[in-house]
Amino acid sequence: MKNSFKVLVADDEPSVRELLKNILEDSGVSEILEAEDGQKALSLIKSEAPDLVFLDIKMPRTDGMSVLRELSGEGKIPRIIVITAFGDFSTALQAMGLGAFDYLNKPFNIEEIKNQVSKAMHLKELEEEVRSLKGKFPEAREFREQIVGRSEKMLEIIKTVGRIAPSPVTVLIIGESGTGKELIARAIHGASPRRERLFLPVNCAAIPETLLESELFGYEKGSFTGAQTRTPGKFELADGGTVFLDEIGDMSLSLQAKVLRVLQDKTFMRIGGKEPVTVDVRVIAATNQDIEEMVRDGRFREDLYFRLNVCLLKIPPLRERREDIEELAYYFLEKYSQEYSREVKGFTPEAIEKLLSYSWPGNVRELENSIARAVASAKAQVLTPEDFPLSEKPPEKGEIPLIPLAKATEELEKRLIKEALEVSGGNQTQAARILQISRQTLSTKIKQYGIKVD
Repeated sequence: MKNSFKVLVADDEPSVRELLKNILEDSGVSEILEAEDGQKALSLIKSEAPDLVFLDIKMPRTDGMSVLRELSGEGKIPRIIVITAFGDFSTALQAMGLGAFDYLNKPFNIEEIKNQVSKAMHLKELEEEVRSLKGKFPEAREFREQIVGRSEKMLEIIKTVGRIAPSPVTVLIIGESGTGKELIARAIHGASPRRERLFLPVNCAAIPETLLESELFGYEKGSFTGAQTRTPGKFELADGGTVFLDEIGDMSLSLQAKVLRVLQDKTFMRIGGKEPVTVDVRVIAATNQDIEEMVRDGRFREDLYFRLNVCLLKIPPLRERREDIEELAYYFLEKYSQEYSREVKGFTPEAIEKLLSYSWPGNVRELENSIARAVASAKAQVLTPEDFPLSEKPPEKGEIPLIPLAKATEELEKRLIKEALEVSGGNQTQAARILQISRQTLSTKIKQYGIKVD
């Protein structure tokens, strides 16, 4: 590590602290702090801002869970690895619901600890690189402020944005609705040499095909009824800038061919035009569909896919980066407290726990809307669980299909395995512990069900 890496070991057993110190020193940790109880751990976390904390759940004065709750209520949780008794999975999962980075069981697996430290060091390096990138693009507000996240997946995306922004490379962004695809596209434009020119978004799913062509390419006077003047399209207006083609998977094959020509030749024809128009436009496209499957089915042109897919960004859904939820919640809290002129300053630990345990099918957009509503109707300065009437939508009557018991069991197994892998960050040994099965059994079932492991 080029920069210092500070770790706090909080455990009431001197022998445990000594063991962890030795492992940390072997891992190249430059500074190690110690705390024998939760109160001292809390004080050191606030005063020393360690990069990583090993926190025993059972400690005198203030236990580890209380430390987590207080930090969660303040919105200032560092990367914390909780230490639990072997088999105490419910406590470990509850701690992770409060914002813990991961958990360890006693007795320790030395290699597992070293892997955790290595991962935390890597994440710190990513964060520092991202901060450096954001500092290089003072004009790009979205790049500096609105792309919020501390998860490894989001840090890697932000790093990629900073790397590709200066070039004219075409970008394809894939992700579910509400994950922030347009925000990423705006960040790329804002951090590029084109930032002084226009960024023009076009929602290909919201505009009928007959209108979408004129929206993109413009039209000549008299080319159709009502065309009383020559009107430029988005590609022409954005000359020197960026066109963002959102939900490009909904574009017809005939229009796809015309977009392909723009990418290949930088030219197009207005509707009713006789002379080609030449433009210098960067194209960023996005879709929430499985574009590769659409290519295989003939619903999307393969040549256009390859032209767009020069740089691919996959934005993970919010449920796959839960460590970003709290940071996003505080970001939106500050945003809407200012916008609505409300004195709302934070969340209770129980409110944060509720936000962390919800699946967020609408992703970041749904989280933002929930925070906005809560701030607008808040009765106190701190938001409580009652301010978030979240509930998973129940199936409509008649929507529950009757399936064989064996099939239902298989589906339940698949879901539980996926959830355990998500909680463990893809660590199959930890996932097997959560499920209380052997590592070999888990590996067999992963292959049997074709579950993808990151």
